[in-house]
This record gives sequence, C-alpha cells and structure tokens, in this order.
Amino acid sequence: MKKILLTTSLFITSLLPSYASASEEAQQLAVCLTDSLNGKERKNLAKWIYLGMSTHSIIKPFANVTEQDMDDTNRYVGALVTRLLTEDCPKQAKAAIEVGGQGAMENAFGIVGEVAMQELMAEPSVGNALGAFDKYLDQDKFDKAFQ
Repeated sequence: MKKILLTTSLFITSLLPSYASASEEAQQLAVCLTDSLNGKERKNLAKWIYLGMSTHSIIKPFANVTEQDMDDTNRYVGALVTRLLTEDCPKQAKAAIEVGGQGAMENAFGIVGEVAMQELMAEPSVGNALGAFDKYLDQDKFDKAFQ
C-alpha cells in the first residue's frame, strides 16, 4: 500500500510545474502574492482555473459552465490581480518585472496557481477522487519493478 501511495503522490506532484529556477525577485513577488491572499480568494482562483480548463475540448462535454460563469469569474480575478499588483505587492512586482520581465510574472503567478490548487486539494473528497485510480494499479508489477 505504501508503494501505491508513493506512486500516487509522485504522479499528482508531477502534474504541477516547478518554479525552482525563478529569480529571487519573482520568488519574492510570489511570496507577497500568496501571503496577500485569503482562503476564499485562493478557492476563487482555483475555481477560475477550473472554469478555464473546462473550455478544453476534452473536458467541455463534462462541464456545465456558462458564459456568465466565465465572465463573473474573470471579473473577480481581474479585480483581485489589480489589487495584488497595485496595492499589496507593487514594489515586488516592479522589481520582478525589471529583472525577469514577463517570465518573472509568469513564474510568480504559477506559484499562486499552485497555492490555489492546494486549497482545493486540501478537501478530502478531491484527494479521494484523484487517488481513486490506485485501485486499478497492478501491485505485482510495482513489486517487481521496485525490488
């Protein structure tokens, strides 16, 4: 069972991008941004990410997202990002852009996205749903491969 849990954890972790190579300024911006968000805002960012992903042709048939849902969420995120960059973290944003340009901003907001997704992953039902594939793993193959 421990091997299956390890495999599941590695699989889920591999789905998240790594921002270890971000500049110090981008990392400081990411810290400021994430520190400036409350739990509800992180959940709403995760909702925005989900709604955006729901437009993908593979996922769209399973989603019941209206244009109004998208517009409302985009309006919310637009106001949130405006606040974050102009009120909460303007010094860090300016420094990150000066050093790393658009890439620094992408790195910083990538980390914000990870934090937002962690907010959703913390709910047990999500972990259970994403980990449910483990009942279809072939334990014998894992035992042989990792002996």
